Amino acid sequence: MATMIPAVSWLRACWTLLVCCLLTPGVQGQEFLLRVEPQNPVLPAGGSLLVNCSTDCPSAKQVTLETSLSKELVDNGTGWAAFWVSNVTGNSRILCSGYCNGLQIIGSTDITVYRLPERVELAPLPPWQPVGQNLTLHCQVEGGSPRTSLTVVLLRWEEELSRQPAVEELTEVTATVLASRGDHGAHFSCRTELDLRLQGLRLLVNTSAPRRLRTFALPVTPPRLVAPRFLEVETSCPVDCTVEGLFPASEAQVHLALGDQVLNETVTNHGDMLTATATATARADQEGARQIICNVTLGGERLEARENLTVFNFGGPILNLSEPSAPEGSTVIASCMAGARVHVTLDGVPAAAPGQPAQLQLNTTENDDGRSFFCSATLEVDGEFLHRNSSVQLRVLYGPQIDRAKCPQHLKWKDKTRQVLQCHARGNPSPQLRCLKEGSSQELGTPTLSPSYWRCLRPWAW
Repeated sequence: MATMIPAVSWLRACWTLLVCCLLTPGVQGQEFLLRVEPQNPVLPAGGSLLVNCSTDCPSAKQVTLETSLSKELVDNGTGWAAFWVSNVTGNSRILCSGYCNGLQIIGSTDITVYRLPERVELAPLPPWQPVGQNLTLHCQVEGGSPRTSLTVVLLRWEEELSRQPAVEELTEVTATVLASRGDHGAHFSCRTELDLRLQGLRLLVNTSAPRRLRTFALPVTPPRLVAPRFLEVETSCPVDCTVEGLFPASEAQVHLALGDQVLNETVTNHGDMLTATATATARADQEGARQIICNVTLGGERLEARENLTVFNFGGPILNLSEPSAPEGSTVIASCMAGARVHVTLDGVPAAAPGQPAQLQLNTTENDDGRSFFCSATLEVDGEFLHRNSSVQLRVLYGPQIDRAKCPQHLKWKDKTRQVLQCHARGNPSPQLRCLKEGSSQELGTPTLSPSYWRCLRPWAW
């Protein structure tokens, strides 16, 4: 099988053969030279230049430019010729040739082509970088020439972190930095420098798109969660979660929850401290052992704190009288009840079991009017005993009665003297008392203190 010769190698071989063919013995000692201008030019890829071939030989003939590049004769004269060479895409050697006194003379120069890298890219940074850990930056550079003049620089803002030569066609340059809090929000980039100042040109720079770094630091201690141990159904309580030593606290995410119920938290931060507050309201379906949960997320890491909370339903006590206002001599039943696990006691008489009512039966008398019944309820919640009380007052209705000892039926008074008659009647509802002279409907005196208390103050003449 025939071996394929690369185009560049074939071109170089042709130029070598051409030079060998053009050189004749004694040419190197020739008095006149063929000059090529400009000497060793540097062009951007695809660029063009004007090449001038000239000699001082007065009888010079057939001055021309030997090259595989695209060329066009611009002008010529005795001992010189100018050519426009275009679309120079690679490093090339061009030859000027001519004849002086019948002998061939030549001159040559090398064209150096430069091109900026096709790709300068800084590899993506991690979403978050822990403070105090090393971060390795990776910059990939593809293309660019001449390689001997190409340098890769890694930057933090405008600070140089690393400067290395680009050797291979595809070069990866790295630099390692220790991430700090000051690096949070910093821009990192990669820059190539093609230095052509020795060739009379300038420093050509190509910079990658910057990438922003975010650093974070977490405390060694978990969040501090403050929540009650017990919470009654349909009641609310405040919940607080505090984290100190968090950086940057403003970018942390906080979530508070009662079991699977997400709470609506309010988050504030001051320096490296973050506080989240919320109000937890227990539902009936949450009765039993639950947990208050605080989750703090930053930099892809999570801190969590949990506190046990028992949701309970006390449900009482409810104290009822069968007749809140009962006639004297009737039967009244007092009943006290509460929730399923609550133990009640009514006026010192306990219920048979938790969740059972306590009852008292009473045959009412006048002395029971205004009597108070007292019910206490006790619920055990997670080893703690919770107490609640309730009371109710009985009203007994009975007819009016006059105490004869305090209101005698017969009195003897001295004629034409002033006397005081006091009389009090009791009953429920409170009776109205009238003081009359026997055999007359004329009222004597006026009631004082209450309608049931009468005080007569007037002269008596019988």
